[in-house]
Amino acid sequence: MIRVLIVDDHQLVVDGLKLTLAQADDLECAGTANDGKEALKLLEQVEADVVLLDINMEGMNGLETCRALHHRFPALAVLALSTLKEASMVKAMLREGAAGYLLKSADTHEFLKAIRKVGTGQRYYSPEVAEAVMDSLSAAPAKEAHPVLPVLTRRERQVLQLIIHEYTTAGIAEKLSIKFATVETHRRNLLVKLGARNTAGLVRIGLQYGLAEG
Repeated sequence: MIRVLIVDDHQLVVDGLKLTLAQADDLECAGTANDGKEALKLLEQVEADVVLLDINMEGMNGLETCRALHHRFPALAVLALSTLKEASMVKAMLREGAAGYLLKSADTHEFLKAIRKVGTGQRYYSPEVAEAVMDSLSAAPAKEAHPVLPVLTRRERQVLQLIIHEYTTAGIAEKLSIKFATVETHRRNLLVKLGARNTAGLVRIGLQYGLAEG
């Protein structure tokens, strides 16, 4: 029996994943958590073989949570779950110890297959993810000093530019006429896409790619 801990900050997603797990006789839900800190605390009380981990969460994002899980529970297999398939993000999760990367667009068959793979010591990547990683490797010139910049939306670029110019979250919201929570969502997406751990990392990477100006 493969025991699965579900970590996602959207309860509807958690409930749906639990129902899907219930369809398999060889899989069981060991517990659920709505953020990284809750997952780490829960794992001190329950046993799990696989952690199904959403990347874009409030508080501790997927990268931070995966890093902590790999450090504190090295025997656990982490299967990243995301709507994003940028090669840079996939590679960032793998660097933090993830055993696989599954897109949220996966059907039930692929979902169960991925869990069984990582739960038995193997790796699994959604086909689109594997293709994106291979494309990034083949497209990168040998002389390139840094990886290709991940695809950012126009709004993400605007938020990053303002972060570089030392705007606060409230300041960015006012400048762009958007909600405070929306700015935080863009910030979390940037952390994941660029593989940064904090705001200082976003500034460093943004300057590296010359994104200080529009």
